[in-house]
Amino acid sequence: MSMSAALRTAQRSSLLQVAKSAIATVLAWFLAGWLIPGPPPVFAAIAALLVVQPSLNQSFGKALERSVGVIVGVLVASALGLLLGDSVWVVAAAVGIALVLAWALRMTPGTGNQVAVSALLVLALGAATPDYALDRVLETLIGAVIGFAINVLVVPPLSVEPAQRAVRALADELADALDRLAGALGERHSPAQLDALLQQARGMRTSRDAAAAAIASARDSLTLNPRAPRHRAELAVLERSVATLTPIVTQAVGMTRAFHERYDESLRSEPAIAAIAEQLSRAAHDVRFAPGRDAATAPDSAGLEPAALTRPLALVTPSSDHWILVGSMMVDLLRIHHSLVEEN
Repeated sequence: MSMSAALRTAQRSSLLQVAKSAIATVLAWFLAGWLIPGPPPVFAAIAALLVVQPSLNQSFGKALERSVGVIVGVLVASALGLLLGDSVWVVAAAVGIALVLAWALRMTPGTGNQVAVSALLVLALGAATPDYALDRVLETLIGAVIGFAINVLVVPPLSVEPAQRAVRALADELADALDRLAGALGERHSPAQLDALLQQARGMRTSRDAAAAAIASARDSLTLNPRAPRHRAELAVLERSVATLTPIVTQAVGMTRAFHERYDESLRSEPAIAAIAEQLSRAAHDVRFAPGRDAATAPDSAGLEPAALTRPLALVTPSSDHWILVGSMMVDLLRIHHSLVEEN
């Protein structure tokens, strides 16, 4: 992995989320400082910063993780500080005990790290007294509440639109793959061209996985979200579309692989192959207009009619040299037909 890939993401967080994080952090700092006089309210600011997440469900989880981690860490640090003082070895022991305790309680890695960090900060920056420990817990709760409230009140984040884009991209790539295969069936190919055709088909798996991940992210963004009722039906349509397209990706890759493995130049004269190519073009059309897509975004939408693949293909018996390939492609084409008919 390159240094750039380790430090950067493919897509920026929205500027709105950055602004919300900054607002929550500043509000938590001043409000906690006003309510709890004493040391700078570092715990409140950190909690608010961490709680503003890309979804409300993640925000709630992070608030819970942060609060529980701080409470347990502060209790560990306070107990050790009262019993053993605040020497360097006590700080080191507190971190070790906090990590072991988190492991014993089966806490998540994030919560376990928070327990250790809280214990370290309490002993290193403050005094391990009951009042100091209670103030740090209250600070954390204030910061977590402010962070969650800002995320809820200021345009609660949704990830439905990225899911729409991912599903559109999957449908477009799948339709293009079916069209490429349809065109390839009637042409002469070199081994390198066949390899490239198969590689392009296998590349659809990346788009399929990206669409599934985007759907999962959209579903997560609707949890606890007051804007969810307006988008649940939309997400359900996208989920059905991905469920329809996923097996068609498998069939398209299988058909391309079969063509790659059993290709010979005499295929172009096989009547069954020409009929299969026509059906693949019809299937590509139907994929572009699959339910859940905005038909206006599909290419050439004005000149196409939906549901072009309306019935299974009936063929005469192919030649003995090609029956394995024709039979394999027919089975996959029938499965594509069933998937599209069930969706429509």
